[in-house]
Amino acid sequence: QVQLVESGGGLVQAGGSLRLSCAASGRTFSSYVMGWFRQAPGKEREFAASIRRSGGSTYYADSVKGRFTISRDTAKNTVYLQMNSLKPEDTAVYYCAASSDPLSFYELGLGSRYAYWGQGTQVTVSS
Repeated sequence: QVQLVESGGGLVQAGGSLRLSCAASGRTFSSYVMGWFRQAPGKEREFAASIRRSGGSTYYADSVKGRFTISRDTAKNTVYLQMNSLKPEDTAVYYCAASSDPLSFYELGLGSRYAYWGQGTQVTVSS
């Protein structure tokens, strides 16, 4: 099992940047596929980004591609989401998620395939 704790959210103006962190417990962090999802008020949760166990492959939703970067530091048991050029439509609660399964390309974007979730961190982008 793994426990996830997000941090780094806050209020930022449009065009600004934030870096979210997700600290994972346990000694098998490197065996998990990690993902970031987000949920805006009144909307369903949606996929933002994911990273393979090795950290060599990353995947992004079209809405964040080119602006967000996901990375992982195995030594620190932490996954990051660097968010640049933020827009008001990026406002949401951001959740870190982990899966111990070898997810296919299609499954990477499915929240139901991630067994472990953090409590979320609020990101608010003002116009």
